[in-house]
Amino acid sequence: MRAIRLHAHGGPEVLRYEEVPIPEPGPGEVLVRVRAAGINPPDWYLRDGMSNLPPETRPTFDLPVIPGTDLSGVVEAVAADVAGLSVGDEVFGLLRFPGFDGHTYAEYAVAPASDLALKPAGIDHVHAAAVPMAGLTAWQFLIELGHDHPSPFQAARHRPVPLGADVTVLVNGAAGGVGHFALQLAKWKGARVVAVASGAHESFLRGLGADEFIDYTKSRPEDLVHDIDLVLDTVGGPDSSRLLRTLKRGGSQFPVFFGEFDEAETAELGVTVTGTQVRSNGAQLAELARLIDAGTVRVAIDGTFPLADARAAHERAARGHIRGKIVLTIPH
Repeated sequence: MRAIRLHAHGGPEVLRYEEVPIPEPGPGEVLVRVRAAGINPPDWYLRDGMSNLPPETRPTFDLPVIPGTDLSGVVEAVAADVAGLSVGDEVFGLLRFPGFDGHTYAEYAVAPASDLALKPAGIDHVHAAAVPMAGLTAWQFLIELGHDHPSPFQAARHRPVPLGADVTVLVNGAAGGVGHFALQLAKWKGARVVAVASGAHESFLRGLGADEFIDYTKSRPEDLVHDIDLVLDTVGGPDSSRLLRTLKRGGSQFPVFFGEFDEAETAELGVTVTGTQVRSNGAQLAELARLIDAGTVRVAIDGTFPLADARAAHERAARGHIRGKIVLTIPH
């Protein structure tokens, strides 16, 4: 089969399109003929050697390695002990995350059956491949954690804030992969949503249900809105603590990516900062599939690239300002 592999760390130019053996499923696994693979930040963290992660949180892996965690495709073979999936089933999933053993930038991938769900019938493989990591991140931060694993970034277990009509959620980076799913899940639960993104995304985000829009290139959210119950920050970085000042006392900020916070400041403001790390979960993906098929959640695609052009896909990701997700297509 053809696959993308890394033999060394570096920029997008280290992604090599090669011939490799088709993997074989072991106990509890299925072989999936991949039709599309979503790309996610961990893919470029892996590519560059995870220099942005604290050393103690870096998973181990060997080179060469096939990157990728998200796929949509067709079941090609099923281990004898797997029930509930059959050859020919269309499936999607986030494979073996957290970790770098998904290997989805390939024509075939072996997947734990428990990481998969049946693909939503109403969308194609490209749209389905865009869902797993971003959709599950939004789900596990906002709706249900679904696991007991501690996050490597905090000692306490993350507890989502119950959402309803009396709750206002601010989503920072609302047009991106996690952000556009989070906006829609919060609306599904009845919350009022303030979306923060650049002005080019306003009509897109209002179309997804945003009640208020803030163009961060023109205004600072902390100058415009206050008494927010929950901030979901998909951007992170050194400026993330400024969003604490949009919160009411007793409010919470959920950093999807690392932020920089001062415990004295959060104590003074009477707010909580808490997060988690997304984990593979086929049952939760099945819940998302139902919402997608019902039209409650829509999937946005920024662009698609053939598998052989993974380098160009990573270059697009590096330019930022992404609307939805970038997906690799694998023709068969």
